[in-house]
Amino acid sequence: MTLKFSIHYGFHFIIPAIIAYIFFKEHWKKVYLIFIATMLIDLDHLLATPIFQENRCSINFHPLHSTIAIVCYFLGLFYKKTRIIALGLLLHILADSLDCLL
Repeated sequence: MTLKFSIHYGFHFIIPAIIAYIFFKEHWKKVYLIFIATMLIDLDHLLATPIFQENRCSINFHPLHSTIAIVCYFLGLFYKKTRIIALGLLLHILADSLDCLL
């Protein structure tokens, strides 16, 4: 298992669990499941050819990982009804951004 793999999936699964537990103690399990559900934005990888390419940076390559989408996710933080989903999406983008740096 590579360091890049560990960091990437740590940011997809462990960091969201920690954030859910620390900031949403009463409902942390529900919040964590929402965070995990936000990984569905990776369905946009199905639009790429090839679907998976190890060293490809997802940011600004896939539509749901575009700058415009990221701005929308950020704006979602300001509305109570979308805040948890937006945070999950931004955590996902952060994890994918780390891949671009490593």
